[in-house]
Amino acid sequence: VLDGGGFTVAPGFIDTHSHHDQSIWENPTAPPLLSQGVTTMVVGQDGGFVHPVQELWNRLERQPVAVNVASYSGHNGLRRASMGADFKRHTTPEELARMSEMLDTDMRAGALGLSTGLGYDPGIYSSSDEVVALAQVAARHGGRYISHLRSESYELWASIDELLRVGRENRMPVQISHAKLAMVSLWGRAPEFISRLDAARAAGVDVTLDIYPYEYWQSTMKVVLPKRDFTDLAAARLALTEAMKPEGVLFGRFDADPSIVGKTLAQVAAERKIEPARLYLDLINQSLKAGAREQIIGTSMNSEDLATLLRWPFANICSDGAIDGPHPRGAGAFARVLRLFVREQRLLTLEQAVRKMSGQSADNMAFKNRGYLRPGYVADLVLFNPQTIADHATIK
Repeated sequence: VLDGGGFTVAPGFIDTHSHHDQSIWENPTAPPLLSQGVTTMVVGQDGGFVHPVQELWNRLERQPVAVNVASYSGHNGLRRASMGADFKRHTTPEELARMSEMLDTDMRAGALGLSTGLGYDPGIYSSSDEVVALAQVAARHGGRYISHLRSESYELWASIDELLRVGRENRMPVQISHAKLAMVSLWGRAPEFISRLDAARAAGVDVTLDIYPYEYWQSTMKVVLPKRDFTDLAAARLALTEAMKPEGVLFGRFDADPSIVGKTLAQVAAERKIEPARLYLDLINQSLKAGAREQIIGTSMNSEDLATLLRWPFANICSDGAIDGPHPRGAGAFARVLRLFVREQRLLTLEQAVRKMSGQSADNMAFKNRGYLRPGYVADLVLFNPQTIADHATIK
């Protein structure tokens, strides 16, 4: 029995879509996670984890970190291991068989299931049949499927259907990663988004989603150009009209020219006296030519859609963040929910918010011994003051 000093006790929060593993080895005490009550992170997201997952467990044995870690096996990692640099095509039967064997090994080692990042290379070049076949391997082990959809904008509805097909044909649970309607002409259609998921659940597909509490995302510049044609000025103009505005594109990382980091595309375009769409393509090609990394923060969502998705009973909170990432979600997502959506906007009750950060998260990941305050469960607990807890993380 401990004296909680009048504060609120809750199950430790579970970050079901995390990239904190990318730099947790240099920050093993994980202050951005623990300071907002996160005790478990789920990695291997967006298809990006490098096979085999057993190497992650081995490293954690050698280099323990301050939080619990679970992982998916990543489709993009399997694809690269099987296909090498020749990935801009569908797989051959032999390549698919190799990927299936690697996934089977990861599942036996304790992976939660298969994750995909179908908006990224090399997963963007895969067929739906490939994804269904691979997910079937995970399903045989009682595993799950979690996906950064093939499109969160132009082809959103078809991408949701693709995820539901995986769940329906393999009779396995499926989860949409960091759910959003990232396109101006889609704004206001979150009820339709939810109705599609409700219909699928009524038809027997165990579909869920996770979401972070911000209207802006962080990713590579290439993600808003699904055709991967970095000379297509019309496509860039469309992206900067529908997906985001030039003033809503902030450079979080640009190793080929660090001087633009912290500036918006609109600012750099004005400085250089060049059309934003043309500059956007020029910068992508500059980065590719240099073999350099880049990341942008793009504002593409609206608060009403975010609220609708967040309130769905089968939605849980995630960060999609990294310890040293330029997006504040990595250090602020969970505290932001408690400050903004519970205390200030009253969008959720305190109990609903805690559930979406613990019990619902555990349910959506099929964790059997955490996420609730119950005898016999692991004692991952968080103590906080609901009247003062707040996110202090900003883009700056």
